[in-house]
Amino acid sequence: MEFRKLVIGGVEFKSRLWVGTGKYRSNEEMVRALEASGTDVVTVSVRRVDLKKGSGSILDYVDTKKYKILPNTAGCYTVEDALRYARLGREAGLSDLIKLEVIGDEKTLFPDVIGLLKATEILAKEGFIVLPYTNDDPIMAKRLMDAGAACVMPLGAPIGSGLGIRNPYNIKIILETMKDVTVVVDAGVGTASDAALAMELGCDAVLINTGIAGAEDAVKMASAMKHATIAGRLAFEAGRIRKKLYATASSPFEGMI
Repeated sequence: MEFRKLVIGGVEFKSRLWVGTGKYRSNEEMVRALEASGTDVVTVSVRRVDLKKGSGSILDYVDTKKYKILPNTAGCYTVEDALRYARLGREAGLSDLIKLEVIGDEKTLFPDVIGLLKATEILAKEGFIVLPYTNDDPIMAKRLMDAGAACVMPLGAPIGSGLGIRNPYNIKIILETMKDVTVVVDAGVGTASDAALAMELGCDAVLINTGIAGAEDAVKMASAMKHATIAGRLAFEAGRIRKKLYATASSPFEGMI
C-alpha cells in the first residue's frame, strides 16, 4: 500500500522515515541500519564530516544513488556559522536541501529561534530548500514559513533525550492552523511508539538518529522505526474512530429479532 506522495521544495521523498548518520558504533553498522530502515533520506553534518570522497568519512559509506543526502548545520551556535556550513555543503555538491540548525544552548540544545529565523530568510533568498529545526511553537512555525522555509521540523523533545513527543498538542496546533505546512518531527524519538505517534498526529515525516544509533541493536531498531512510521501514517490516512467516554457495542442489537 502506498502513501500519498511527500514533496518538499519540489523534491519527492519515498520514505517518511529519515535517518541520521551520527553516533553509530561503526560505519558498517550505520550502513546496515540505513538499509533496515527503508529510508531514502540520510542526514549528514557538514561541520563534522570530511566532505571529500575517499577520505574515509561517512560519505564513503553512503550510496548517493540510493539515498538523498540532507546536509545539516548541526553544532552551529551562530547565524554566521550556520550560513557558512550550509554554503559549504552546497559547494561540495551535497544538495540544495539544508536541515538548518542554529543552537542556542549547549546543555539543552534548544534552537535559537531568532537566529534561526534570520538564517532561514537569508538561505531561502539564496535558493536553498530550507528545513529548519525549531521548537514546537506554532507562532514560530508560521514565521519560519513566511521567511521562506520549505517545511518546519519541530522537536519532539531535546536532541538525543529519547523522551518521545512531550507536547503533542502544540504539534497538532501547527498542523491544524497551517493547513499547507509540511511538518517533520525532529529530535527526541526514542522508540517505535514515538515514531508512530508522530505520524498518527498527521506529521509528514520523522527524523531519527540517536533513537536508532543508540539502541542496543541499531539494525533491529531501524526496522522497528520503519514499521512504526508506516503504521502510524496508514492510521492517520485511514482516520481513527472518535474517542468516547462510554462503550459502544461492536455488535449492536438494533435490527435483530
